[in-house]
Amino acid sequence: MSERTALLDLASFIGRSSLVSDDMATRNRALAGVSKRMLPRHGRRGVAELLGVVLALSARTRRMVQEPVRIDLDVFAPGGKRAVRISFGGER
Repeated sequence: MSERTALLDLASFIGRSSLVSDDMATRNRALAGVSKRMLPRHGRRGVAELLGVVLALSARTRRMVQEPVRIDLDVFAPGGKRAVRISFGGER
């Protein structure tokens, strides 16, 4: 796919969300669905959910005790000169 084709597709893009519908009832149903998914769930938690919490906490604990990571990224131009150098996680 050429860049021109991708740009033409983007220019002709039409949003298909129910939130942009002309019908107010359709928009209200879509908004109610979005807001309902944002509310906290009540009731008993299942075993799988509790196990997920335990595993997440143990993974977080393991990451906290590990040494920090340092990333060096060097990008070179076709001529061999350094084009970009990015360092994350420490000073050099």
